[in-house]
Amino acid sequence: MIKRLLLLFVLTLLCLKGWSQDPQFSQFYANPLYLNPALAGGALAPRATINYRNQWPSLSANFVTTSVGADIFLPNYNSGLGVLVTMDSQGLGNLKSTDVALQYSYQIRLNEVTSLRLGIQGGFASRKLDYFGLTFGDQYNNGGLTGQPSEDPFAQGGPNVNYADFGSGLMLYSDWYWAGISAHHLNRPNQAFSSVSEARLPVKTSFQAGLRIPFAGYTFLGDEIDKEKTISPAIMYKKQGKYDQFDAGLYATIEPLVLGVWYRGIPFKKYEQNINNHEALIFLAGYRQDKFSIGYSYDLTISTLGASSGGAHEISLSYIFDPIESKPRRSKSSKKQLSCPKF
Repeated sequence: MIKRLLLLFVLTLLCLKGWSQDPQFSQFYANPLYLNPALAGGALAPRATINYRNQWPSLSANFVTTSVGADIFLPNYNSGLGVLVTMDSQGLGNLKSTDVALQYSYQIRLNEVTSLRLGIQGGFASRKLDYFGLTFGDQYNNGGLTGQPSEDPFAQGGPNVNYADFGSGLMLYSDWYWAGISAHHLNRPNQAFSSVSEARLPVKTSFQAGLRIPFAGYTFLGDEIDKEKTISPAIMYKKQGKYDQFDAGLYATIEPLVLGVWYRGIPFKKYEQNINNHEALIFLAGYRQDKFSIGYSYDLTISTLGASSGGAHEISLSYIFDPIESKPRRSKSSKKQLSCPKF
């Protein structure tokens, strides 16, 4: 009884103030439009992606996120266009959100080996709090739960919270390395459910980088999708408000298979005394065949929450269509394939 009331109290505070952190994906390169708007059109062909994540499935207050994206490269304009829809459901209170973002990127060939992509995005977000299934104080008496409907104003629900949202990013890359930075919620939209308070969504910044090291005679030449053999160490650091997170991992690609392992946490930084900041070990298996890719990853929780949370399951799907043919140009083409992993 006490635990239930405490959970209700904490949930109500969260609902009034809104969210402070974005949903996250472990296969962030399999969801390129969510990671960095500069990656729109990065496949140099029309592409469709679907990502699904279920975090802490063993708990009733789990997090389920689905993302659907599509992007295209316009070779005559060295530009990419993308659209991304992200749907998220959080916890017992059915805190639901839907975000729709439109993206534009421009690709610049700096020299024979290095290219730069710049990206911007603008979108619309809607937040909804569904009180169905929750109980309120006026539904209890000395005998326990009365079973009567609540007359609490919060139990009647409230209007959705809607706002515009903007972001930007860039990516520098060659055949053997990449480094990018992105920033989301640049306008810091207000996402509070209560009109008497304000909850500005913190800006989320992230830095992504890695190396692509060939082996077994692979030279980056020819049809990479058929014969790629690379090792890719990579890192990502992101910060949103007072929270930050560091990921470090390694991909091994021997077409058509991709295997990966990641560590998430900041071991030298403690949020509370005597509590280590370890979050998860992530294991990934992916398969790429022609234009189709599928990946599965599992987050093994190593934080104080423990394995009883059920970790996190994530599935990604991607399909790349035939590229758009460009008109002949006198000047040198600026097209260059992104070296980022596909998962």
